[in-house]
Amino acid sequence: MDDGTLGGRFLDAAIGLLARVRDEEAESVTAAGEMVADTVAGGGRLFAFGAGHSSLAAQDLVYRAGGLALMNLLAVPGAVGVDVRPATLGSALERVDGLATAVLDTSPLRAGDLLVIISLSGRNALPVEMATHAQDLGVKVIGVTSVAYATQTTSRHSSGTFLKDHCDLVLDSKIAVGDAELTLDTIPAPFAPASTVVTSAILQSVMATAAASLADRGIEPPLLRSGNVDGGLDWNDRVMREYGDRIFYLR
Repeated sequence: MDDGTLGGRFLDAAIGLLARVRDEEAESVTAAGEMVADTVAGGGRLFAFGAGHSSLAAQDLVYRAGGLALMNLLAVPGAVGVDVRPATLGSALERVDGLATAVLDTSPLRAGDLLVIISLSGRNALPVEMATHAQDLGVKVIGVTSVAYATQTTSRHSSGTFLKDHCDLVLDSKIAVGDAELTLDTIPAPFAPASTVVTSAILQSVMATAAASLADRGIEPPLLRSGNVDGGLDWNDRVMREYGDRIFYLR
């Protein structure tokens, strides 16, 4: 319930989006979780990519207590995170043709792997090209995006297509174009983005589904534990030894 403050309004908006995702994307979340479990069970490797702020949700999956140890970050130099200087360079790189192909061709991805591509708009060359080339390589692609952008904006890729058009499965974050949940008469621009909150929640629900699916198949999910609880580091050492050939953030 709205407590009357702007903070309360934002939390209500985020809760509303999460409820929409829960109700409208349930089948897709389950299917995505099964795809992740299929990849793990089949000996494949897991990767996640996002550019700019979309990288936050990708990084949230990697080397995470309670998360799958096999999830690796696919890094595009200058495009992952906002630590690049100037920050606008990262946005510019998202529009460069050929960059995604070069990254994938020099990455460890191979047929049978799974790549999660996160792009709120899904309109830039980088995520579109990454999805198309990954599929050409025999990699399964899960896209996490706001489908609304495909009807309310134009593609920046030469094909005129969006990320959603080149995925084996799409998860719709339901985020409105512009990614700002609040307005106020005294503030000239909309504000308070919710895409990170919602996208991270979607992906953690997928990973939870995958863990349960693996357990149902009689496979212990390769989960990490917190290093700040007794026995956590020993547990993680065991998991990393067992799956070391599929974990690339240790190298």
